[in-house]
Amino acid sequence: MIASTSMLAALVETNGGPFTVREIAKPVPRAGEVLVRVAAAGTNPLDTKIRAGEAAHARHPLPAVLGMDLAGVVEAVGAGVDAFAPGDEVYGFTGGVGGMQGSLAQFVSADARLLAHKPANLSMREAAVLPLVVITAWEGLVDRVGIREGQTVLVQGGGGGVGHVAVQIALARGAKVFATAFGEDLAYVRSLGAVPIDATCDIASYVAEHTAGKGFDVVYDTLGGNVLDASFKAVARFGHVVSCLGWGTHALAPLSFKQGTYSGVFTLHALLADEGRAHYGEILAAATQLAESGQLLPRLDPRIFALTEADAAYDAVLGRNGAQRQKGKIAISIA
Repeated sequence: MIASTSMLAALVETNGGPFTVREIAKPVPRAGEVLVRVAAAGTNPLDTKIRAGEAAHARHPLPAVLGMDLAGVVEAVGAGVDAFAPGDEVYGFTGGVGGMQGSLAQFVSADARLLAHKPANLSMREAAVLPLVVITAWEGLVDRVGIREGQTVLVQGGGGGVGHVAVQIALARGAKVFATAFGEDLAYVRSLGAVPIDATCDIASYVAEHTAGKGFDVVYDTLGGNVLDASFKAVARFGHVVSCLGWGTHALAPLSFKQGTYSGVFTLHALLADEGRAHYGEILAAATQLAESGQLLPRLDPRIFALTEADAAYDAVLGRNGAQRQKGKIAISIA
């Protein structure tokens, strides 16, 4: 049998345009790369901004295949790859930015450094929604803060993509975790083992209630804007605020008066600059251990979308065109 040299992929050809599923050339793994047959692709809000032409920082010009996260099975490996073999189940944060082909395709040839073996206890869809949010949460809490047992941690937006993973990582490392949320997300946060805080509450009130007015040792902001400003007020003296959306203009006085520290997280850097990619594989390998030990479980939206339904999937990510907004993260199944 002659192997096919083409594959199906969902492309966006113009800013704000629809996804078009068509045949394109099937990639061939180069040295250091792994050819993955994609089983499921994760979706992220950043994909919608790239599609709309509103994410210059992602450097992903259209037409393009979107999708940063994937889970699948190794089809072949390039020269110099010995960590993976055909048949291995893997997951990773592998492209969809910087001109690198995304995961909304039947195959991806990925940098082996960006992959890890998939948690055995997770489905392909569950694994596919983890990579970007795991790496983002881990870089903030472990790499920047050095989170440790006994610290008090406030996660702003604990029911969201990065937030629900940050809660679980902090708990796994022995911290006492609090998380802001709205509505039914308050119960979800509690189910993870964190203390829920209604996000509409006054900052001073919840700082007084939960820390006797001292503030939290660590605050992880996943929302940016006014929430990052609130985080500077909620942190303790000599505390640490970390944000994955700290892109605005903010007054640092509340943090400075507490002699606190701020760190930003920009997860795309490793892909865009080809710097530190091996660490992303290491983070995912650690996440596999957490998942297999029952300490990390993705919040997966139960709806199932096929590659031909990419438009509907992203409508659900944004809650537009009559679609119910995602509850958890959405995976797209690749046939």
